[in-house]
Amino acid sequence: MKEIAFPQVGAEDEAPEAGLERFAWVSIAAAVVTIALKSGAFALTGSVGLLSDAAESLVNLGAGVIALIALRVAARPPDHNHDYGHGKAEYFSAGAEGLMIFVAAAVILYTAVDRLLHPVALEKLGWGLLIVAAASVVNGLVASVLLRAGRAHRSVTLTADGRHLLTDVVTSAGVIVGVLLVALTGWAPLDPIVAILVGVNILVTGYRLVSSSVTSLLDAALPPEDLAALRSALEGVRSPQVEFGEIRTRESGRQRFVSLTVLLPGDWTVERAHEVTDEVERAIRQGLPGAQVQTHVAPGGTFSGSRPGT
Repeated sequence: MKEIAFPQVGAEDEAPEAGLERFAWVSIAAAVVTIALKSGAFALTGSVGLLSDAAESLVNLGAGVIALIALRVAARPPDHNHDYGHGKAEYFSAGAEGLMIFVAAAVILYTAVDRLLHPVALEKLGWGLLIVAAASVVNGLVASVLLRAGRAHRSVTLTADGRHLLTDVVTSAGVIVGVLLVALTGWAPLDPIVAILVGVNILVTGYRLVSSSVTSLLDAALPPEDLAALRSALEGVRSPQVEFGEIRTRESGRQRFVSLTVLLPGDWTVERAHEVTDEVERAIRQGLPGAQVQTHVAPGGTFSGSRPGT
């Protein structure tokens, strides 16, 4: 039996994929810095709100490590039992990050309720708030970098990490407002109340990440902007003699897959049909760079599948 040879990725092909790992390292470095800053702020003030903020940064560190592993796995080329590569590894990263967020939220809520029942006076709030503000600037800058890279490279992992860091910035802003109100009013219960709100907000973020990952693992169709690009590409090659049906799409991490039936006159030669399907595949790949396209030819007059062009 002839052995099937799978394409190997050369150094020039690995570069773009491997290059994404540097963004994960940036996320890890930012998490280490913010953990140190926020833990110091908590040690100075005793604010459980600031403790909750530090706990979320700890989740960021774990998420950064998982993202690094996921990006390395996703970059592996197809092998003997993964014909379509390892792109879905990125969804596991986003899902794991969501689960870690649930754990962090549970710890935050438990600590906040305990502090609500047993209030503690806060100290050195000015320094604590300055430190958290500095940490928020770090997270905001890194989140911006990750989100841009995620959009540019269609990376679910980097996008999820960037959104989580952006949520962390919003969380920190809420904590700062809460601690400021404690300083202005002297009402200590405000601190754990803010921490509880932070915990609930983190739970919502975690739910969205897990829900999105599960949907994608179930082979969700391409997003609306990609479907619009696909329709535009097909319009460029559609003619009275060339129509399309049974159009199906899915995405796997950064990989996009398109399959469709090309409806052609039944009396065309195989060579002519082959030329047209080649043109269709080129048009789709121009509209969706890097997409893997599978076409099936059927006679337009006898095709019994879904309505052409849908």
